[in-house]
Amino acid sequence: MKEGIKSKILITGGAGFIGSNLCEYFLSKGHRVVCLDNFATGHRHNLKDCIDNPNFQLIEGDIRDAVDCQNAVIGIDYVMHQAALGSVPRSINDPVTTNDVNVSGFLNMLVAATDAKVKRFIYAASSSTYGDSVGLPKVEDVIGKPLSPYAITKYVNELYADIFSKTYGLETIGLRYFNVFGRKQDPNGAYAAVIPKFVMQLMNHETITINGDGNHSRDFTYIENVIQMNELAMTTENSGAVNTVYNTAYGDRNTLNDLVNYLKEYLSEYDPEIAEVEVSHGPNRAGDIPHSLASIAKAKELLGYEPRYSLQEGLKEAVEWYWGNLR
Repeated sequence: MKEGIKSKILITGGAGFIGSNLCEYFLSKGHRVVCLDNFATGHRHNLKDCIDNPNFQLIEGDIRDAVDCQNAVIGIDYVMHQAALGSVPRSINDPVTTNDVNVSGFLNMLVAATDAKVKRFIYAASSSTYGDSVGLPKVEDVIGKPLSPYAITKYVNELYADIFSKTYGLETIGLRYFNVFGRKQDPNGAYAAVIPKFVMQLMNHETITINGDGNHSRDFTYIENVIQMNELAMTTENSGAVNTVYNTAYGDRNTLNDLVNYLKEYLSEYDPEIAEVEVSHGPNRAGDIPHSLASIAKAKELLGYEPRYSLQEGLKEAVEWYWGNLR
């Protein structure tokens, strides 16, 4: 896509955490944006800065409904497929619904995008695909066996995307997200991500419980790095960069103990008592991998990816947003 030419982009799951950030960003760049969401896990308030933009269209629909998918891709240049039921524990508790949304819904979107002749289909893949692979850092072409129903669904997405590229000529790029965090991430509910959940507990002076001894490590990835990767995936004109998958991460790892210490440090600037909040440890969580660290060499080489936000830099921005919006 040449610089200055504006596109019409469909963002499925656009009312969710990552999707709504993508909606805002691409609207700010002058693109037309269509959001498809059934609000099962997304929120209307995430779209408050988009809804009055004349270049924005909201379609309330479900990716499990093939007709909704077909209607959403009319006139679309690029699809950014973010819609999914996330969470390893949720998939363990309800594998059927997770499969319906993440596999059947994904297939519906691939078919609709192919039929509509969209230019490229960019989709949210997952670091959970690495499963029981123990090698670090994680390299795209070396994976293990999935450790949860959720991980299976995200791996199946990659297999389907590959087949649609080879069989139907649909350009696809999968982005294996590693522990994304940032503004608009929901702190509530049984399956809340760890960072906003910990932030809410700290702001309420509640004891934090870490699964395990806190030495499990993650490649925490700030939302701005994810936005950059989605834009690069959409705009690349390198034919060798499509029909593949990329790690979407910062390329560094921190333990959960490190994470809590950073959160306490940054939040205590707003409320000194937060520094004294207690931390406890519980059992390890089923389906969790002990350590996660991405190699981002492939994304750097083929897409020109240069992540700008480390965990600490991202947390400082995120904490400021949480403090202003979640209290």
